[in-house]
Amino acid sequence: MTLRRDDGSAGDADYSGLACYSRYRQPEPAIAALIERALGGARTVLNVGAGTGSYEPVDRAVTAVEPSASMRAQRPPHLSDAINATAEHLPFADKSFEASMASFTVHQWADLDAGLAEMRRVTTGPVVVLTCDPALVQAFWLNEYAPLVLAAEARRYPTLARLAAGLGGAPDPIPVPIPLHCRDGFNEAYYGRPEMLLDDAARLACSAWSFVPKSTARTYVARLRDDLQTGAWDSRHGNLRRQPAFDGSLRLLVARP
Repeated sequence: MTLRRDDGSAGDADYSGLACYSRYRQPEPAIAALIERALGGARTVLNVGAGTGSYEPVDRAVTAVEPSASMRAQRPPHLSDAINATAEHLPFADKSFEASMASFTVHQWADLDAGLAEMRRVTTGPVVVLTCDPALVQAFWLNEYAPLVLAAEARRYPTLARLAAGLGGAPDPIPVPIPLHCRDGFNEAYYGRPEMLLDDAARLACSAWSFVPKSTARTYVARLRDDLQTGAWDSRHGNLRRQPAFDGSLRLLVARP
C-alpha cells in the first residue's frame, strides 16, 4: 500500500515537520566526491528522491524529483526547483538522462522495484545509489542505547542484493568511509561525537528515531547522557573520538547498463 503524507511524500516516515532537516543534513564533501566519480562524465543527471538537494553536482545539468513539499521548500537557492513526482512514476521519456542518482531515499519508496526500473528506464549510463547495508546497521555502538531505533532502520533498508537485482545487474557495493566531522547528520555520522545525539533536532533529522515512542526515545537519550557524564561511554568507545573515519553500513552501488 502506498502511504501518502500531508506534505505529499510517499513512504513510512513523515518529513512534514522537519523544518530543521537541512540544517543537520548537509552534504559531506568526501561522500560527494565518491558520488561525483561514480557519475562519470555524465552531463545530464536525474536526482530521484532528491530531498533538500544534498549531493547534487553543481557543474552538471541536474533534474531533481522530490514528492515531499517540506523537502522541496528547504532546497537552497543555488539549486533548481525539484519536480513534484515519485520514483515509481518518473515523468520523463526513455533514456532522458546520461546518469541518475538516489541518496538516502530508496528505503522511503512505496514500490522499490518499480522505482529502480524507472531509474533504469530513463537513464542511458550509470545509476548511482547511496544507501545502507541493513546487515550492518545494528553493528554500530548506538545499538547499545537505542536498539529499537536501529532495528527500525535495519528493517526499512532493502538488502544490497535486492537493489542490485532491481537495477538489472550485479554492482559491487562500495564501502563509504564516514569522516569524523561528517557534515551529513545520519546516525553513524556521530560515531565519534556522541553528544550530538543528545540534540533533539539532530535526532529528528534521522528518520529512524520517528519510529519509536517519544517516551522510549527519552529513555534512550537519558542513558546515553548518563554514560557520557560518568565516562562509561568513553571507556568503551572513546577511541572513536580520535578515529579519522568509520566504516559502518554506508554503501554506494553503481549500476551500469
